[in-house]
Amino acid sequence: TPLPLARVSQALARSFSSSSRHRFENRVAEKQKLFQADNDLPVHLKGGGMDGILYRLTMALTLGGTVYSLYSLGWASFPHKK
Repeated sequence: TPLPLARVSQALARSFSSSSRHRFENRVAEKQKLFQADNDLPVHLKGGGMDGILYRLTMALTLGGTVYSLYSLGWASFPHKK
């Protein structure tokens, strides 16, 4: 038997109520300490080892894309035999 509409709406309201927000703790103060620490690291590397990996991956993709675009421009700038 299908649930009445009132029960469904009550269940949805309960799942989005303010009591369900208390599962997560507020860690803004911890992050502020981490990113405002004077440790001579650039802000994009202060998050730890994963930030370093993501930075290197981004630089590699950027460099690879630049080299490939220059190669493509060079290849397209010369006439080709038909």
